[in-house]
Amino acid sequence: MTPAVSFIGAGNLAWHLAPVLDNAGYPVREVYSRQLTHARQLTGRLYEAKALDVLDFSESRARVFIICTPDDAIDTLVREVVLPDNAILVHTSASKPRQVLEYAAPAATGVFYPLQTFSKGRKIDFSTVPVFVEADTEETENLLLTMGKAISRNVLRLTEQQRLALHVAAVFAGNFTNHLLALAHEILLNNGLKPEWLNPLIAETINKALETGPARAQTGPAKRGDLQTLDRHMEFLEAHPEYAAVYKLISQSILDRE
Repeated sequence: MTPAVSFIGAGNLAWHLAPVLDNAGYPVREVYSRQLTHARQLTGRLYEAKALDVLDFSESRARVFIICTPDDAIDTLVREVVLPDNAILVHTSASKPRQVLEYAAPAATGVFYPLQTFSKGRKIDFSTVPVFVEADTEETENLLLTMGKAISRNVLRLTEQQRLALHVAAVFAGNFTNHLLALAHEILLNNGLKPEWLNPLIAETINKALETGPARAQTGPAKRGDLQTLDRHMEFLEAHPEYAAVYKLISQSILDRE
């Protein structure tokens, strides 16, 4: 029989993960949020879950308690939460050590980290999302692996250091890439140009990097060692030193690899 779960946090990840687990046979019993309306919004997507705005789970029938909050909230939560005797406490953070959960004195601790960016307004096919687990006992690890395999085709064990390395890489690949796209849009808008003109280039760049590997897919003036073009671009960016600093740093990084 699959264990019941409860969610501590009702943000973007919980919005996707809780219904997927609920539908996969891991019934969600409670959803906690400091804002009760947020918890109620999520329980509205579930079968029988109860919305809570207090961290007392002492009477809960759940076995697995999943923290889905920003990393900086976890330390406070584990000192305030009240769990039943047999509770397995799990966080979904890429960078927090598993051991931080021990402050709550659960029966066991673990990590259940889905590698994806989540937004409430975006549909996610969870079967394609890699899930990485860690636990303090083999029994708990096997439970989390089984739970992961119920919703994803790619579930693996990772150490804390491996998980941290993965998260750093994900920030480069996801957050930094998105930020660079935002800067590109700003440059175009500041010059009366349309950001959507970049869409075919962006799509081809990503597709080529995925197909051939980013190192082989790299093009551009820095890759070619075209210092004249780099200088012209820097002159163009003189009025915007914040853009120029990013351009120079990344161009130099590409040059240094050649």
